[in-house]
Amino acid sequence: MNFGGNWAAAFYEASTWVLPVIIAVTFHEAAHGFVAHRFGDHTALLAGRVTFNPLKHIDPFGTVLLPALLLVTSGFLFGYAKPVPVDFRRLNHPRRDMVLVALAGPATNVLLAIASSLLFYAVDFTPRSFEDWFARNLVNSLQINAVLCVFNMLPLPPLDGGRVAVGILPRFLAYPLARLEPYGMLILMLIFILSYAGASSVLGFSLLGWLIGGPTTALIRFVLVVTGQSG
Repeated sequence: MNFGGNWAAAFYEASTWVLPVIIAVTFHEAAHGFVAHRFGDHTALLAGRVTFNPLKHIDPFGTVLLPALLLVTSGFLFGYAKPVPVDFRRLNHPRRDMVLVALAGPATNVLLAIASSLLFYAVDFTPRSFEDWFARNLVNSLQINAVLCVFNMLPLPPLDGGRVAVGILPRFLAYPLARLEPYGMLILMLIFILSYAGASSVLGFSLLGWLIGGPTTALIRFVLVVTGQSG
């Protein structure tokens, strides 16, 4: 058995994910802090989080350990950074600005996905020894940014989509949704557990595929179309 070759291949594969994941989660969180700062809340600025320095945003588990474990065990990749602190009460127009702050992260991921697709035009102009690694980074960047955007836009607090929903829904619907925030991550964990426990055989469809897989594929197709890569 060629353990050396297997390890080399695994290391090479991992190296094509490191930069895309770090850039995706760092820019996502920095965007939240920047927009919050522009609309009156300086909490993130005072905490040193309005920056593109990844060391300020990296979460040891969410940015390093979790993506590595998922890549090794399932081939699926996901990660997150430390959430940027935002005091929505300090925003100039709390309800409206909360929506804009929340949208800043996913919107940044869409822009990064578009940039990754556009940069693919430069692959043919790179040195042969660098070409494959560069191309894989761009493909992985497109995928991870699309996944991050779709996942974070799920309409469940404390995810960005939940914040957007609370900000735009009528108050009689927004308040009950906002009260779910302490249980939001628990609900998400339950969804992941049900999906990986074979719930699709009972439900007749994949819960994760329905919530994340389908919309992610649609977003990737959209990016490829607008950047002229769909052909």
